[in-house]
Amino acid sequence: MGLQIYAGKGFDTQKAERYFKERRIPYQRVDVLKFGIGKRELESVAAAVGLDALCDKDSKAWRESVIAYTQSRDTILAGLMEKPQLLRLPLVRSGRLATVGYAPDVWEKWIEEKKI
Repeated sequence: MGLQIYAGKGFDTQKAERYFKERRIPYQRVDVLKFGIGKRELESVAAAVGLDALCDKDSKAWRESVIAYTQSRDTILAGLMEKPQLLRLPLVRSGRLATVGYAPDVWEKWIEEKKI
């Protein structure tokens, strides 16, 4: 399984892509804002990092969203799939491992342990 970066347009996404390019680690970039994210992928990342970590709770879009006021896991996942701009990006996934945001310390451990 290869490395996947579920990306948006933010600075952290650019830094994440640069991190892997500089180390010549191949990855697949998925423009999550354009193409969305599948339920299985989202559930896999949520299992690795926690549902709370996926949500961009600092954004205005989150505060205005209905899912900001629910506790239902299924409702939150459905809302994140419907409106991927509510996700904290980038999501970096390698098999069952995943990170949210720019996390070079974690990726370095993956490289050292040959998990990517």
